[in-house]
This record gives sequence, C-alpha cells and structure tokens, in this order.
Amino acid sequence: MSLSVRTISTADHLAFLTSLPSASFLQTPAWAAVKSEWRGESIGWFDGGDIVGAGLVLYRKLPKVAKYLAYLPEGPSIDFASAAAGPGGLAAWLDPMVKHLTGRGAFGVRMGPPVVLRRWDAATVKKAVADPALRTLGDAPAAATDPRAIAVTSELHRLGWREQVGEGGFTAGQPKYNFWLPLVDADGAPRSEEAVLRGMNQLWRRNIKKADKAGVEVTLGGADDIAAFHTIYAETAERDHFTPRPLAYFQTMWDALNGEDPDRMRLYLARHEGDLVAATTMVRVGQHAWYSYGASTTAKREVRGSNAIQWRMIRDALAAGCTVYDMRGITDTLDPEDSHVGLIQFKVGTGGEAVEYAGEWDLPINRLLYLAFQQYMKRR
Repeated sequence: MSLSVRTISTADHLAFLTSLPSASFLQTPAWAAVKSEWRGESIGWFDGGDIVGAGLVLYRKLPKVAKYLAYLPEGPSIDFASAAAGPGGLAAWLDPMVKHLTGRGAFGVRMGPPVVLRRWDAATVKKAVADPALRTLGDAPAAATDPRAIAVTSELHRLGWREQVGEGGFTAGQPKYNFWLPLVDADGAPRSEEAVLRGMNQLWRRNIKKADKAGVEVTLGGADDIAAFHTIYAETAERDHFTPRPLAYFQTMWDALNGEDPDRMRLYLARHEGDLVAATTMVRVGQHAWYSYGASTTAKREVRGSNAIQWRMIRDALAAGCTVYDMRGITDTLDPEDSHVGLIQFKVGTGGEAVEYAGEWDLPINRLLYLAFQQYMKRR
C-alpha cells in the first residue's frame, strides 16, 4: 500500500467521518471555524482513489514569518494501532502527512493520536485517592493496558516525535487523562438506564433523587439561551479561579458545530422554581458524546442541579446510541490536598473509568523555528 496525502473538501472529510463509529469533535471540519485564530485545512490519506484516513489541520502562524505550526488536535482520524502493526509501520502514514504539511509551510507538526493506553475503574481510582502512598494515577495499578497502543508510542519515539509532557497530565493542548462512563457492557450490548444508575455511587444516586424531589427541571436550550449559560459560566469561573472564554466563543461554537450537523451540540439548562441553577453543553459525533462545558450557581446548590443535568445528558447519550459518555479531562494527581481531586471524585461517582490517552506529540521540521515558537508561546 502506497499512501498519499492531499487537501480534501469539507464534504469528503465529513463523509469519511460518517463512515467511522466516531471521531473527536476537534477533528470535524467545523472546528476550524471555532478556532478562528488558526487557519484550517482538511486533509485525506489516499490509497489509490480511496480515502482511508482524514484529519483537520490547524495552522498557527509565527510572528513576522510565513511559517506555521501544524496542529491536529485529538487526531488525525486514522487507525494508529493497525498502522503501527502494518506494512511500513506508522512511517507509511505519517511521512506523507509531514511531506504535505511541510509543503504548506509547517516548521513543526503537533498531533494527539486518539489511542487509549491504560484504564482504571472507579473502584481503583477511589481506593488510590485514599492511599497516601500513591501520588499520581500512574502509580495505581491499571485495570487494563493496551499493548497495541503502547506500540504506537514506542514507534513515535523511534520516528523522532517528542511527547509533550505537561503538569498534572495537561499539555499545551488537550488533556492526557479523561474520564469515561461506558454506555455498553463488556460484550458491546447497550446498558439500560437502570444499570447505569446502579453503577453510580450512593451519593450520586441520592443527589439525583434529591434534585427530582426538589422539582429541578432540565430542558434543552437554543441559541438564544447561550447568554444565560455564559452568565453562570462566568460565575463558575470566578468561584473556581479559571479564566472564562468569552460569550462570542460559545456563540461561534454553536453556529459552527450545529451548522455542520443540527444535533452536534446541545445546550442543557437546569432550573429550580424558575431560577437557572446549572447549565452544560454536550457534543456528539457518532457513538461518542462529550460533556464539554458546565456551569452552576453558588445559590441553591442544595437542590443538586449539577447531578440532575448530568443524569439527563447521560440518558440522552444512551438514547442516541452512544457507547461512551465522555466527561473530558482530569488531572493525574491523587493528592487529597489538591483542589483538582474534588473534580475527579465527582466524576468517579458515576461509576465510570479513568483513561490515559497517548498524549500530544511534536515533530520539529525546522528545529530553529520550532524552538523560537516554543519560546514565543512561553512568553504569551
């Protein structure tokens, strides 16, 4: 098999993604419109005249020079494990990509292979948090390790790619550790709502019942409700000490994702006696649903709007035929004194599993410009 890589149309890119069980929403053509400070390009891998892989490339320009970092967040959408084990290994797939991107002015390439190395079930994570001898998730015994995924990272090292290691499991781009709630059993059969609820811990089940008894109502919102979401999102940011994204970002995200697929992004609103107490967004591509952003008010926390809204999203993901409800990033810290542990414990209560991705990897093409870009980003 001799592969080539070239620019493809949005329609061809979407058609290929539709043929897959799922792909990251960060690899959909619409994501380029969300990241307007980057220039976007859809690329395809061709075996003869057939598209056998695709990717969304975001180009970030260096100041004062027409050279770019080419970034494929949580991509590209190729079968990395099979590629690494196949004829020519990963080089047969990555070399033509690098050649294409170099021709487009890239001084370096960054990608996030969508492969999972290890998994930890909820019971293991809960026990690990309580064990003072364990400081990070990697110190705890994994419930499962994928040797094919490990082989991918070994091959990337051999080919000169550099893993980007960040504090707490977060790199410059996407998190290395996520929390998944599987919506299918070990045999791939869909789980029932009752089975998912039974898998949650006692606190989660009690809080879902408490919200229902208090009369919390969860509804779907539209474009006109994004401003209300953003108001309590900004309140959450101030309370939890993070920098919020502007309202325009969410409006652009809504228009871009739902312009590509009318049910790609949903907005959920939880109200108690008419007061908005929590709001979230969910994104779905094929059989994978992501809880992407969440917010809650300081007032009326006792009615448990956050649990109610999560339960509604989980049930909707089940109804849509999803295999995974992805609660997105967690840190790898197990230190009970670390504020991030509270987020892990909240997600662990669903009875899901922590997963470790391969992380993000860089390939410097022009080493001098790559070093200059790293210094520029540090200053920013």
